[in-house]
Amino acid sequence: QVHMVESGGGLVQAGGSLKLSCTTSGLTLDRYAMGWFRQYPGQLREGVACISPSGRETNYHDSVKGRFNISRDNAKNVLYLHMESLKPEDTATYHCAADNACSGAHVVGRFDYRGQGTQVTVSS
Repeated sequence: QVHMVESGGGLVQAGGSLKLSCTTSGLTLDRYAMGWFRQYPGQLREGVACISPSGRETNYHDSVKGRFNISRDNAKNVLYLHMESLKPEDTATYHCAADNACSGAHVVGRFDYRGQGTQVTVSS
């Protein structure tokens, strides 16, 4: 059974930083593309960043380029998202996901593995 658990969210002032982690089990991590998406209340998912199975390729949503960095440690079964220069518009619930491939900043495929999310709130 696949489990994905996010941590590291919280309340931060604009301009601050947070590092999200996603701990996984039940997956052979190096077989999957992984990513982060965020969801605003009542809205569809927005792909934030995606990383290839090897970690060599990364893609970002235009709004976070230069501010967010996605990385992974396949040996530890952990995915990270380091967020800097946070803005109030980054406030959302952030979810990690794993699937077949990256399509831009989105993780896509037939599995749709994802965690329950961690809340990030950026105050102005």
